Amino acid sequence: MNKMAIAAVVLAVGAGGYFLSQQGTSVVKNDPMLDYVPADTLAFSGQLVPFPLKDYLYSIAGNYQAYDLDKMLSLDDSSSAQERFFISLYKQYMTVLPEPETLLSTYGLPDSIKSYFYTLGALPVMKVEISNPAAFWAELDRAEQESGLTHTMGKSGSVEYRGYTLTDVDEKEHAEIVFSVKDGWLTVTLNTSFNQPELLETALGEKKVDHPISETTMLQDIAKTHGFMQDSISFINHVELVKGLTSTDGNMLAKQMTKMIEIQGEDPFAEMKTPVCQTELNAIAANWPRSVMGLNSYSITRDESTIDAAVVLESNNQVILSALNKMRGFVPSFASNGHDNILSFSLGIDVNQLAPALNEVWKDLQTPQYQCAALAQMQSELSELNPAMLGMMTGMANGVKGISVTLADYKLTEKNGQASFEKLDALISVSAEKPMMLVDMMKPFYPPLAEVDLKDNGDPVDITPMLMLPPEFGVRAKLAIKGSHLVAYTGDRGTELADLMYKQSLESNGFFDLSVDYQKMFAPLVDMAEMSGEPMPEELLMLKDYDMRLQMSVDFTDKGLVIGSKVNSKASAK
Repeated sequence: MNKMAIAAVVLAVGAGGYFLSQQGTSVVKNDPMLDYVPADTLAFSGQLVPFPLKDYLYSIAGNYQAYDLDKMLSLDDSSSAQERFFISLYKQYMTVLPEPETLLSTYGLPDSIKSYFYTLGALPVMKVEISNPAAFWAELDRAEQESGLTHTMGKSGSVEYRGYTLTDVDEKEHAEIVFSVKDGWLTVTLNTSFNQPELLETALGEKKVDHPISETTMLQDIAKTHGFMQDSISFINHVELVKGLTSTDGNMLAKQMTKMIEIQGEDPFAEMKTPVCQTELNAIAANWPRSVMGLNSYSITRDESTIDAAVVLESNNQVILSALNKMRGFVPSFASNGHDNILSFSLGIDVNQLAPALNEVWKDLQTPQYQCAALAQMQSELSELNPAMLGMMTGMANGVKGISVTLADYKLTEKNGQASFEKLDALISVSAEKPMMLVDMMKPFYPPLAEVDLKDNGDPVDITPMLMLPPEFGVRAKLAIKGSHLVAYTGDRGTELADLMYKQSLESNGFFDLSVDYQKMFAPLVDMAEMSGEPMPEELLMLKDYDMRLQMSVDFTDKGLVIGSKVNSKASAK
């Protein structure tokens, strides 16, 4: 069963590579492929409009780490034919990845592609458009010759398929990974000794499911609720997962589990099927029904791609969501609006609300008092983590609403044989209701601060001596109170950002933001190392040309916990 589980994970990860999408009109309603996806699927990822795969591959060409695959994926005499087969496929993929034309021709993929991943109960199914099946079969043949693993041919309904065994010959349970092509679609799934023959027919597109997702408005509702583009929707259904584990016939997963238990004679989830556990676990799932994923926007050209996506952990628990929202603090505007910085980190947190909010969450997690053994044990352990003590620890930071660190620009040089800054533009900020009071509270803990004549009027004071940096570093830093923000900064750009902070009112507008420009961050380090003649790790040298920018955020809304991700990539200059 371990190999079967691993294979299922491999399929799920592979399907994630086709999560991206382009904008279009309402395509969910008219998509015939959705007739084969059950409404009770545990997970779904649908690329419902052709994604410009070729252009995207060109836009990210060179923007990934190349590793010595022979060292990473070492094989020895004890390696099985299955391991050799999948490692051979992966190595070939990594080899052709830098050349989009070669990659597409190797696997027989079209320039623009649709794809789907879903489950039939526990059975994972991945479907990808394919334009040249002969090329794909040739790639499998190559991996067979290199690994020694051979396939068997099977037939389900009218569809022929290749099967590669995942289990040993002497194992009681049987599992194989299956590849088939029908009507321009490549299907990758599993076939196991637990399967009904009809299930494989459904997976291979021979039979439609009885209650398909196409008969619901589930995908449209997700897009509307979270403002996603309707063309690319993904989700994990927590309700159906819990139903499958706590019942004997509540959904397709439950029925498959029941059959497996009959064969094995042992139920590892028996405790979860007691009436009290069923009730309590399903109530929790109803409060946290799904994790959903989608695109806010995108732009793909051969030279550049920008993809703005989000993951939402949906919640109906307004007590916890309200408490988390109270914790939100101040995040500077330049932390999340694509400002041209190298690195920016911001944590918006209302320290005054931190302990009360966590206490509300803590109390809610202990209500009601669970009777299900596993949940009761969790509550017992949680009861020992009373967050009330946190209030005493945060007293010194009373009134603080957020902190941020920004590296806007830097350039290294060499002076007297020592590395120094030819240029450094940076800013550190602490946002608070009364920043001067915060400074006064800090003075007893850091005596040099008592010598600083800081005024609450925006005027900066030189704090370079306090830093005790060698003069060769060439760094001069200033400290100022800009409105509601205590800022320490250096350089022209740091001054610009400090003045920008002055104009921003103290409001609860976020929780966490991180942005980074990989090329700008690593290029000066590599240049400095090359000037000094010091050897550089190959991985760091490659990052010099890693022309990619990433923005990530975590926030709370009345719909759940939202994790945002915006990635911009430009094709490497040849």
